[in-house]
Amino acid sequence: MIPITKPCIGNEEAQAAAEVVLSGWLSQGARVQAFEQAVAEYTGARHAIATSNCTTALHLALLAAGVGAGDEVICPSFSFIATANAIVHAGATPVFVDIDARTYAIDPSLIEAAITPRTKAIMPVDQIGLAADIPAVLEIARRHGLKVIEDAAPSLGATAGEARVGAMSDFTCFSFHPRKSITSGEGGMITTNDDRAAEYLRCVRSHGASTSDLARHTSGTTEIEEYRELGYNYRMTDIQGAVGTVQMGRLEGILAARGALAQRYDRLLAGDPRLETPYVPGAYRHTYQSYCVRLNGQDRPAIMAAMAARGIATRRGVMAIHLEPWYRERWPEVSLPATEAATANTLLLPLFAGMTEAEQDEVVDALHAELA
Repeated sequence: MIPITKPCIGNEEAQAAAEVVLSGWLSQGARVQAFEQAVAEYTGARHAIATSNCTTALHLALLAAGVGAGDEVICPSFSFIATANAIVHAGATPVFVDIDARTYAIDPSLIEAAITPRTKAIMPVDQIGLAADIPAVLEIARRHGLKVIEDAAPSLGATAGEARVGAMSDFTCFSFHPRKSITSGEGGMITTNDDRAAEYLRCVRSHGASTSDLARHTSGTTEIEEYRELGYNYRMTDIQGAVGTVQMGRLEGILAARGALAQRYDRLLAGDPRLETPYVPGAYRHTYQSYCVRLNGQDRPAIMAAMAARGIATRRGVMAIHLEPWYRERWPEVSLPATEAATANTLLLPLFAGMTEAEQDEVVDALHAELA
């Protein structure tokens, strides 16, 4: 079976994890701090705050932005369901806006019409590893006094023009799930340039404690922590931090390999009227969590089943959150034509660092054979 993706991990990660296990300190500690520092330096952000996953990162970033009960947060529906779930968990209401049909990211020209007196923030999504038009979103947000919380789950290493994802928005949230470019098994990270927000985030991710476990256990004193904030247990373990730090050293090589494979897909699939290859704006860098094609007049379920029978994994492009039952029941009036068309017609093909040209040829040959 050719998988949809495969993490690029090896002996260094195994050794780093083993060292943590044998050290006796497994919970959040010095290895997480090293991972945070590596991400902050790479993105150019002043702060990076590790969390248990990207969903908890989004939740905490919303709280740090002051989002709560009665507020609205503008976001695309074309995303993984965690985008909207985090907004609901913060007590706010997601306001879905349609996407740009080429980039699959939120369409900035539609944002202002969705702003109301209750709007508190905008949550653009970097779709499948391509950054949203963050400069345009930020310009709108600044004029209306809104915060921008960027769901950059698959986009560590992506750029929007010359700017690197992670240092543009008020808060940027990354994922380290195994489907992403680098992984720590699970895990998330919030980057921000806001010093006060960073202090708050470090506190509330660990039950609201005034000092961390590591600080207490290495201080040489009998310091007793206080709990001034209502917090959560959203911590990353040192095992994950150690693996993530090693993975950061691999990031650029992984992205280069993914980019080369995507360009090869572009060449192999060019000119076929039955599908459209990904659009990438000039000067943007795509991380290619997967390779997304749009099918023109094709039976996607039949193609996916036929590809699976050939031993090739595929996935639907991305869900339309507003069409999922929980959201449909609560917001039945939402209609987003570009989102719904993309949800029905996009298909993800296998792509991962280490994929061979022979495997890629097999995917392309199978796809061409199954297209009507």
